[in-house]
Amino acid sequence: MDTGVLMTVKDKINERMDKLQAWMESNYHLEHPEEVEEHIQSVSKFWSALSEEDRDYIQGARFAIESKMEWNV
Repeated sequence: MDTGVLMTVKDKINERMDKLQAWMESNYHLEHPEEVEEHIQSVSKFWSALSEEDRDYIQGARFAIESKMEWNV
């Protein structure tokens, strides 16, 4: 098995948070709220491993989705 191909939990979290940030900053959540929420769930399953900053970001993103607000952070 090639261990260079295996992603760590931290790598998975970083990759998914980067995608979430890109989507939020482009206001993708306004047109595709279900897709963004599904993506948030794929990150949230690592909740215990997330930093406080990532948890706050996810909560803010969920609020923006629910409120149908533009993301201006």
